Amino acid sequence: MLIVPGLRSCYGKVGRVYYFGRMLDKIRLHAAGQLPPADYAANLGKGFDGRTCSFLRLNYDELKAKTLAGGLTDEQLLAWAEEKGGRRSDEECEVWNSFMMKRGWRDDVLPLLTKRIQESGLGDRTILTMFDYIDFDEGRDPVGSPPWAQKS
Repeated sequence: MLIVPGLRSCYGKVGRVYYFGRMLDKIRLHAAGQLPPADYAANLGKGFDGRTCSFLRLNYDELKAKTLAGGLTDEQLLAWAEEKGGRRSDEECEVWNSFMMKRGWRDDVLPLLTKRIQESGLGDRTILTMFDYIDFDEGRDPVGSPPWAQKS
């Protein structure tokens, strides 16, 4: 289990989009030398980061530069992303969020999820998705306190 202070859950929402805030956290923490390289650096801009950038029609390196330039809140960065890549409809965001929240559940990511659960010794937990796995692996309990059910 790896706990990284300042790294929020995949379930964390900025505006209407899950995961975006976590990606921003990873960018900032990596630049500050506070993101463990062995566990995170190789996937910066790839995986869920890459999918999120594709959904927003953004280039990861441009988002990284804008984020590290400072002066913008997460909400302002999302507004910038939507100006640059085009605003998504509420329905598109709903579909996107549902897709991301369910990765690993009855899809092509299941073998990887199963492997990670076994390697991490988390087989005794109710883990159905990659978001669940990441939360448990980082010391959060998305089952006992489901993030999507909490009010902002």
